[in-house]
Amino acid sequence: MTVRIERADRGYRLHAQVRLASPIGEVFPFFADARNLDRLTPPSLRFEILTPGEIEMAPGTLIDYRIRLRAVPMRWRTRITEWDPPHGFADEQLRGPYRWWIHRHRFTPDGDGTIMTDTVDYAVPGGPLAPLAHTLLVRRDVERIFRYRSAAIGEIFR
Repeated sequence: MTVRIERADRGYRLHAQVRLASPIGEVFPFFADARNLDRLTPPSLRFEILTPGEIEMAPGTLIDYRIRLRAVPMRWRTRITEWDPPHGFADEQLRGPYRWWIHRHRFTPDGDGTIMTDTVDYAVPGGPLAPLAHTLLVRRDVERIFRYRSAAIGEIFR
């Protein structure tokens, strides 16, 4: 499992990768069900999907969530912008804690397993204080969330 964050053109880029012991045909359907996101999110965020009913994943699908970040409740809305089963998909934050957030999920067959890669391009609000906020708070939070995610998915698909 690797998780790293680097400076990007207008913000930051997270790259996380983990090898799962299950084939892509088993891994991708798990991610195609948005309700499974709760299993990959640290309990401290008190993650909750607000979108009612079944969520059919496709370009344009909107998903509403509620999280608690540092004890502050906030709403988050994403739109699925790419949908390419079983190879990947992307979602973009329309409303949430970041200036912008684009999360690309990629799945690559690797023998009898799957390499799962998350790439997130994001920026932190706060104008001239944004780099300081990123260094002191946001970077650690994002790394912690994706380390948790990688470990959780690794346990699910051992």
